Amino acid sequence: MKRKYGDRSQWKRIIDRDYTQSFFDTEEFKGYVTLIKVNKVAAPLSAKYGEEKICIVDDGYIWLQHFPTNKHHSLTTMFNNRGEIVQWYIDICYKNGIKNNVPWLDDLYLDIIVLPSGKIIQKDIDELEEALSKGIIDESLYNMAWDETNEVMELIKHGNFNLLELANSHKDHLLKFL
Repeated sequence: MKRKYGDRSQWKRIIDRDYTQSFFDTEEFKGYVTLIKVNKVAAPLSAKYGEEKICIVDDGYIWLQHFPTNKHHSLTTMFNNRGEIVQWYIDICYKNGIKNNVPWLDDLYLDIIVLPSGKIIQKDIDELEEALSKGIIDESLYNMAWDETNEVMELIKHGNFNLLELANSHKDHLLKFL
């Protein structure tokens, strides 16, 4: 499993950034939220979903990441330089934690992308299958990944995955600290 940190400090594509984080303990959400304001990138990055190509990082973009307490997922909301959401990216993970005051997740391969159009894309099923076949994960982690994916997919389909709705208000809150 790959550990991903909320500050993305190892990401060389981002040349200049501002970073802040906060812990929320509200009725709607409990956990860490990180915000990276991308001031300058070495090169823009786009993701391609079928025929659709979406720029996910460029100068002026903001990445907001939620690390919910006691959940097996993390949500990254990507905003363009006009403050519009370009996608929500959900990492299915073994767990979320914190080290040296920086939130992290242990990635369990499966990902769910939600586009503003409402389109939902599942990714990296092949990576999960490969991790199981190579013994990188056991069957209990494999089942955990699928259980969490299915639960999150159902919440999204029924409009009950509230992190999607919290992204803008949490972004606005954290921007006050930059």
